[in-house]
Amino acid sequence: MKQLKFILFSSVFFITTFFVTKTFSQQTARKFIRETNYLLSLPDGYNNDTTVKWPLVIFLHGSGERGDDLEKVKMHGPPKLAAAGKKFPFILVSPQARNEENGWDAEQLYQMLVYLKKSYHVDADRVYLTGLSMGGFGTWTLAINHPEEFAAIMPICGGGDTAKIWKLRNTPVWCFHGALDNVVPVTRSEQMVNALKAYNPSVKFTEYPDLYHNSWERTYNNDSIYTWLLAHKKFHYTEIKSSAKELNSLAGTFVGEHGDTIVMNVDTLGLHAKAHDNTFLLKSAGDNEFFINEHIPADLKFIRSANGKFDSFEVYEEEKTLYRKIK
Repeated sequence: MKQLKFILFSSVFFITTFFVTKTFSQQTARKFIRETNYLLSLPDGYNNDTTVKWPLVIFLHGSGERGDDLEKVKMHGPPKLAAAGKKFPFILVSPQARNEENGWDAEQLYQMLVYLKKSYHVDADRVYLTGLSMGGFGTWTLAINHPEEFAAIMPICGGGDTAKIWKLRNTPVWCFHGALDNVVPVTRSEQMVNALKAYNPSVKFTEYPDLYHNSWERTYNNDSIYTWLLAHKKFHYTEIKSSAKELNSLAGTFVGEHGDTIVMNVDTLGLHAKAHDNTFLLKSAGDNEFFINEHIPADLKFIRSANGKFDSFEVYEEEKTLYRKIK
């Protein structure tokens, strides 16, 4: 496997792709994307057949590897293993944060991911994210901001904000942390995992009872974690058939937390949701869960009350909103 140094000149490349312009009273609002340096490692056979799509693993380093010397990124994790000759069956991209950055810029990383998918033979259903320490925090944040991009994530000795952890309800997560960590307390991972369990009971957490902050070396040296990552594909909703009786039990008028109203009704096509002047056909995904489009990470789930009836539902979009039945 060949490991390359590569520099993404975002300010030039994204001038046509991500150049944002809006007009406000003869003024224009524009977005500037900084350049991002990264290490690229391509799997054996990558150039043999350009029609083949490959898995992509993005690795986010810790705070000690920031700067403008890409050699520092090889100190830990997958890029260290690749530099030592380990052959990975996936495209490995390891970006480098700048010295002045206190943490990873999730939006910058997202723009880089968009670029990577356009520039390399990437299987969009098999994109994975992992990182250690500062990179563990970055992994949680980027995945929560863009859950539609990742087939699975693996944060190590990190943490994050649990406010929107529900966005990872359909994303396989395996978290690692050393119980003796005196840099990032293990409670930071525990908080994320415990909050996620309410929406994603299959989340995995490995706590090493004998390790301090360096819980990444044992993790990345274990080949089973790569097997676990690559076993997953990006989540897509799958429609199942619901009976007319089940659907009729969900009909009614519901009012949201902010006062808006959604009317649920059933016809021969299925369950419809009417909001304002728009009507959407809802597709059943099981367990009283419905979606509109399999490619959009938005759905709603009906909640059964103490009386056994479905008197409310939650909508999961950019925000999570509760609706209660009024009639």
